[in-house]
Amino acid sequence: MSTRKHTQKAATWLGLALLGLLPQLSGCSRTSHAEGRATPLAARPVAALALPPPALPDSLQPTPVPPVAGVPDTLHRAIAQLHAALGPAAANLRPEVLEQACVGYLTLHPTGRIERGGVLAVADMDLPNTTERLWVIDLKEAKVLHRSLVAHGAGSGHLRARRFSNIESSECTSLGFYRTSGTYDGIHGYSRRLQGYDKGENTNVFDRYIVLHAADYASPDYVRQHGHLGYSRGCPALPPAQYKAIISTLRTGSMLLVSGPGLASRWLDGPAAGRRFAQRGWR
Repeated sequence: MSTRKHTQKAATWLGLALLGLLPQLSGCSRTSHAEGRATPLAARPVAALALPPPALPDSLQPTPVPPVAGVPDTLHRAIAQLHAALGPAAANLRPEVLEQACVGYLTLHPTGRIERGGVLAVADMDLPNTTERLWVIDLKEAKVLHRSLVAHGAGSGHLRARRFSNIESSECTSLGFYRTSGTYDGIHGYSRRLQGYDKGENTNVFDRYIVLHAADYASPDYVRQHGHLGYSRGCPALPPAQYKAIISTLRTGSMLLVSGPGLASRWLDGPAAGRRFAQRGWR
């Protein structure tokens, strides 16, 4: 082939590639929630790749978190002091998300829905799944007990969780406040059940079997190999090296907040949280 023809052919292939019209040479894959392994998907035909156009890569810029309304200055300062005291382990925990978690804890705990005081967990699903975006915090000691990776649902997005659902077949993560329930040995081994307290957002998680469990696709090794975590059917899946310690720490009656864009909860009651903190602090 002449140099000119070779150059023209290369340019044609490059143009097709930029338009997304070339057939995939290998199928993409998604992680099976049930078995924790990558399952190849069939390569799509050329015509199927023309519409819709190729998706843009996920932005890594988190969505701004609006402040919780009605939080008194004294509680604002206490949460800021807590964040500072947590130190480097909480460097990526956004202050606004910590405020959501603290307000929800202070609102829920007095109602008896959260029996275990002084400990809370918060997962910021708006951060990339390549980062440690789950924290378990001892409020009284102002200490991070655990920090880890955590997977989101296959229906919620790629690097960041952007879509959320309370529906059984959605395979999405559900936003809102959770109570940890009992443990059991299932297909993923030692697991802890969860109950959701936000109507229309996460109240179906118990029936959906959205639980804390281990998954190979939630490990640092998986990130190094694939550039991102794998995906669950909505469970906040944990690294195999850390799940036992995290599940054991979050004993029955502990609080978990799953935060993300669009979080709206009746438990984000700033004035009620302020009154509770003025009466009893973090107890």
